[in-house]
This record gives sequence, structure tokens and C-alpha cells, in this order.
Amino acid sequence: MPYAIQTVDKPNSSALRAKVRDEHLKYLDAHLHLLLAAGAVTSDDGTGGHGGILIVDTDDRKEAEAFAAGDPFTKAGLFEKVTVTRWRKAYFNKQRLV
Repeated sequence: MPYAIQTVDKPNSSALRAKVRDEHLKYLDAHLHLLLAAGAVTSDDGTGGHGGILIVDTDDRKEAEAFAAGDPFTKAGLFEKVTVTRWRKAYFNKQRLV
């Protein structure tokens, strides 16, 4: 059963997010085998980024936590909060699974 990783940026950290973004994307590219989904949380108009949601395909909490800890955004101190939670796929890829 996958894990959902939810992140919330520290206030006034858009410059840090922009500075580390390319390194963060390279990290995600290097771990595509783990990603079911990933993306920034934005304003309603689609601008900015102030956190993220990542769904990692692992049954191992320690692996999910290590993935979150290894993220360049985490290492740069961007996040105010990181939550790692078990996630049950009930509907996925336009299909009902339960």
C-alpha cells in the first residue's frame, strides 16, 4: 500500500523553492520507479508553489520517509511540515479498485 507525502513550505520561501527546484526535479527523475504521482500545491490561479503532494509506491514506511528526507527541498530546509501517511488506492487511473 503506497504512502502519501504532504509538504508545506515555510512562509516567504518562494525564492528558496525556485533556487532548489531543478535539483528537486532531478531527484524525482532519479526516483521515477517510486512515484505514482507528484506535484506542487499551488494557488487557485495556478501560480506559485507552497508545498507538494507525492504518492510513493512502497509498502515500507522507512523507504517513504527516507525518500522524503533525501529530497533536495527537505535538505535545503524549505518545509515547515512533512507528513508521511499510508494511502489506500480506492480509485486510481480512472478505475475503481475497491
